[in-house]
Amino acid sequence: MRYWWVNQNQTYAHEVGGNYLWSPKVNANGNRNPFYEFMREVAPGDVVFSFCDTRIRAIGIARSHAYEAPKPLEFQNAGAYWNKVGWRVDVGFVELMVQPRPADHMELIGKVLPEKYAPLQFNGKGLQGVYLTEVTEAFANVLLGLMDQAARNLVRASFQQDAAGLRADAVGLVEWEAHQIAEVQNNKSIPETDRLAVILARRGQGKFKENVLKREHRCRITLVDRIEHLRASHCKPWRDASNSERLDGENGLLLTPSMDHLFDRGFISFKDNGDVLVSPVAHKPSLGKMGLATDTKINVGSFTSMQKKYLEFHRNFVFLESRNRN
Repeated sequence: MRYWWVNQNQTYAHEVGGNYLWSPKVNANGNRNPFYEFMREVAPGDVVFSFCDTRIRAIGIARSHAYEAPKPLEFQNAGAYWNKVGWRVDVGFVELMVQPRPADHMELIGKVLPEKYAPLQFNGKGLQGVYLTEVTEAFANVLLGLMDQAARNLVRASFQQDAAGLRADAVGLVEWEAHQIAEVQNNKSIPETDRLAVILARRGQGKFKENVLKREHRCRITLVDRIEHLRASHCKPWRDASNSERLDGENGLLLTPSMDHLFDRGFISFKDNGDVLVSPVAHKPSLGKMGLATDTKINVGSFTSMQKKYLEFHRNFVFLESRNRN
């Protein structure tokens, strides 16, 4: 279990009411933001303290890992920002009866305030520009000591429950892809056969799989070579790609369904030299049961220059590893 602090002045009602966190992937200028990067490290069972209007107003337990999702509909005045894709984490929030004001307790909090990526100033005021940041167990214990028993019971229960019981399906991801499929289906400017090919490509089948088979012949990880047991998996995900990229064989690898799931959700990726990357938030025992050994270095062979280009997108915008730690 890890502990996180989220500043939600402008988005508190939406996020706490909707039981999620959402952030862009990068700043408006395209640069990485460490407080958005931290979204990639949240795991089911983690504790989230919600800070709003100078007080800790809610506490939550993460129900999912981060996943790609558009900016929530309720964040804007009209229309959905389907093209503004960020990170979403599903969280079960509970609003507190006792809502401590950190500024009133800085003699305690100041002693455990992190030196790097701190959520507060030493006077107890929030830091503009900080969205999500990790706090230590010592910091969390001080905060919990200022809260009511119900809040402490919630955290204690999260220790006792199996994290699998806290997981939720990536609701925002499912909604986004359903929207995209509907867009393709309703786009009469695309010939019907092409529309079908693009939609089938989401499932790693059809024309896209045929194109991938021209370059790939077996699962890169498990070495399964029976075509009926393999999916064509997008390096730049179908949800992020243009229609031409969705059918581009260079944008695909053959993977078994289990490996396809891990790759699509960012639990694994690949270096340009073929080394397998495993996300620090991935559940290692489960990966082993799915056929991926995590106790040894795995190299899956070389990639073409175009495959490397698509894999770079995957590492930068899908793989669940914060660049803050590198």
